[in-house]
Amino acid sequence: MYRAGAHRGFSGIWARATRFCSDRRGIAAIEFAFIVPVLLIMYFVTMEASQAIETSKKVSRIGSMVADLITQQQTVVAADIDAIMKIGTSTLQPYNRSTPTIIVTAIQVTTETPPKVKVVWSRKLVAGTNIVDAAKDTITTVPATLKIADTFLIRVESQLAYKPIVTWSADSEKRLGLTSAFDSITMGETYYLRPRRSTTIPCGNC
Repeated sequence: MYRAGAHRGFSGIWARATRFCSDRRGIAAIEFAFIVPVLLIMYFVTMEASQAIETSKKVSRIGSMVADLITQQQTVVAADIDAIMKIGTSTLQPYNRSTPTIIVTAIQVTTETPPKVKVVWSRKLVAGTNIVDAAKDTITTVPATLKIADTFLIRVESQLAYKPIVTWSADSEKRLGLTSAFDSITMGETYYLRPRRSTTIPCGNC
């Protein structure tokens, strides 16, 4: 009697285990729960990559646009340069998680042998504030192909510390794990243009 009862008990357990293993109800929900995190990660990575590429193009466009506007002038004042740089920052919209830095430098290549590359005037927009950058007659550099004696150049440098939306938070202490490694991606471009309507572009109060 004892052996028969034990056998029936074991058979019942085995039967229930077999039914459990062969039951396919809910398998789709389990598969969905495994796949959804992967799909969400792929979606956010794709979205962030496309936005970063577009923002990088806009950063390049800032330098191009600012240089183009300034080189169309015959003379400028500090307020003109500051206003043009402010216009340049608007090209980043709707991105607004960080502000760009723009540096405009007027450069004179001297007639000396070898020629020297000197700053004539320079303005900088950083964190929304306009300031003087390099002082007059500071020695600077230009690409070798542009180092031609007795020439005048406008150099515009645009820089941005891009903050991905998936890592951005108003409170930096809330950024955890690997997200802090991608908290700021450096983007930048430098443009050199010559004056369009005159040989030089003096700035009256720079």
